[in-house]
Amino acid sequence: MPNLLVKPQGTHGRVSHVTPESAGWTYVGFDLHRMKPGEIVAAETGSREVCLVWVSGKGKATAGGEDFGVLGERMSPFEGAPHALYIPADSNWSVTAETDLELAVCSAPGGGDYKAKPIPPGTHAQLHRGKGSNIRHVHNIMPEDDNSAHSLLVVEVITPNGNTSSYPSHKHDRDDLPNESLLEETYYHRLNPPQGFAFQRVYTDDRSLDEAMAVEDGDVTLVPRGYHPCATIHGYDLYYLNVMAGPKRVWKFHNAKEHEWLLG
Repeated sequence: MPNLLVKPQGTHGRVSHVTPESAGWTYVGFDLHRMKPGEIVAAETGSREVCLVWVSGKGKATAGGEDFGVLGERMSPFEGAPHALYIPADSNWSVTAETDLELAVCSAPGGGDYKAKPIPPGTHAQLHRGKGSNIRHVHNIMPEDDNSAHSLLVVEVITPNGNTSSYPSHKHDRDDLPNESLLEETYYHRLNPPQGFAFQRVYTDDRSLDEAMAVEDGDVTLVPRGYHPCATIHGYDLYYLNVMAGPKRVWKFHNAKEHEWLLG
């Protein structure tokens, strides 16, 4: 099995690169580009659909021959909702950095008759989940109820310092709707301040998979199956960008029974 913790490779250019082949799975891809002003990243989507997320910074975007202008306004992922841009399969895109830019490229198998479209801040209302020391703030980018893509699901989450997240432990690794959906998932982690760290555990009921990881600023974690809670330490807020995809564009999860009492 591939290592579930993917460290960034350098500080400039494409620093993270996850493909279905490298992850040993079928659906989800994730790249992270760190760009200087004037630099350009461009690609063909081929058989896959793509959601670009402006994690921080500004950049001018084109997709499918359409000019979307300069997108992005926050200079940190901890400063409000993101700008994003959806691009369907059999298309192309280009982003030119206007400032230092951190650009995420989320991808999954494409299909259907979808068009390129921007997803500005405020497209979906911010959600607040949890209580006590299990608080998190959610920015949906491409949720399942927006009917805007073939397979991609994309969301950002901020977990305040000292809190747990993706918790009580839940999983989505069985194609058993309406009870549970099969979705692969990546987490792209950022910490504020950046020298902090958090923890993530990926495990199954039978413990055939059970890996606990210390995650640092810029790390990507892979969730091929199983439960996947996070916890950040005192003094450091945790951001993560989730990309999910599977055979059906439905997020239906199963809670770990021993922790369900926490939902009461």
